[in-house]
Amino acid sequence: MDGRRVLLIIPGGIAAYKCLELIRLLRAQGAEVPVVLTKGGGQFVTPLSVSALSGANVYTDLHGLIDEAEMGHIRLSRDSDLIVVAPATADILAKMTSGLAGDLATAVLLATDKPVLVAPAMNVKMWEHPATMRNVAQLRDDGIRFVGPASGALADGEVGPGRLAELSDLMTSIEGMLADAPVVDRPALVAVASLAGMTALVTSGPTFEPIDPVRFISNASSGKQGHAIAAALARAGAQTTLISGPTDLPDPDGVMVHRVRTAQDMLAAATAALPADIAVCAAAVSDWRVAEPNGTKIKKGGAPPVLNLIENPDILATLAAPGPDRPGLVVGFAAETESDPDALVTIAREKREAKACDWIIANDVTPGTDTFGGDHNAVQFVTEPGAESWGRLEKVQVAERLVARIAAQMSAMAGAA
Repeated sequence: MDGRRVLLIIPGGIAAYKCLELIRLLRAQGAEVPVVLTKGGGQFVTPLSVSALSGANVYTDLHGLIDEAEMGHIRLSRDSDLIVVAPATADILAKMTSGLAGDLATAVLLATDKPVLVAPAMNVKMWEHPATMRNVAQLRDDGIRFVGPASGALADGEVGPGRLAELSDLMTSIEGMLADAPVVDRPALVAVASLAGMTALVTSGPTFEPIDPVRFISNASSGKQGHAIAAALARAGAQTTLISGPTDLPDPDGVMVHRVRTAQDMLAAATAALPADIAVCAAAVSDWRVAEPNGTKIKKGGAPPVLNLIENPDILATLAAPGPDRPGLVVGFAAETESDPDALVTIAREKREAKACDWIIANDVTPGTDTFGGDHNAVQFVTEPGAESWGRLEKVQVAERLVARIAAQMSAMAGAA
């Protein structure tokens, strides 16, 4: 299920609490799990508990989506590989049969072109009622798949069919349907508002290290990836500070931006922005600077000047060093000219250990990859447990996926505290 997206719709039923464990199982298999929680479902499980487990936004209101252009009910219905309705009540089955779209859940189901799996759960007499049987038969004819209900003791004290299918059976049905479903080409989830109340620091772009007043040492970084990460963090609710080297990019919306030129300037601005909950060091910082830049333009003629280079401060290692102001999560980037993925991961693992940071995003910036200056990136996501290849994505998609991981990690850390 790695990278597959299962949209879970939770209607109002006593078995809704079991969906929390279902979310955990799906996430453990690598699935992304956005959730639509109906008004009735919210009587049994809270948006906060669902969001903490899913690592993503919980959608509740048809007219309250963050941005219709960004994640409206049409895109929400189309950007998933599979839609699961659990526990499916008699009410939502009737609405699905009738094609009603009065709330977000039913609007999504009516607008989707993706496979739908329904897991009914209700009173035995409601399940056996001719109206429900007609609705189920019609939905089956419409191509809706069912799992359950199971038989046994029900919450209301009666016995018979009406229990939510066992989670193992639900997972088996989901796995089978995903195996037959084509992979949807879409951006990763943004964990909207799941970082509310947190602070984030991002470094971005190149640094300029002066040789003389008109010349400098730098690189081809455009800052597009770092700026996209800062924007995604802000959308996720984090109070975000962006320390940017020289770029032509506009300031991201909702982000406090400090523009700097040199690595020393960037380090000073980054440490001044502490304390922060999250730090993402995406800047391509020049490793060396001229020890004594010339005060006037160096003229041509005669022997070329000899440049005495010294190392710049290590911003990532400084932020990741133990101390009271160390962010709870420190993420670094490793820009390498190593096209072999295994070798790239090895370099990234060594850098993660040497810098004492939590995660490393490693990318190949060999000329021709279009990584520096381009709109796409192919990264290796390296943590202590292992590495994941994210393939070639738009930089905005890399940012969204990274922020979704950050939100899940921060939620897990808060739960363990």
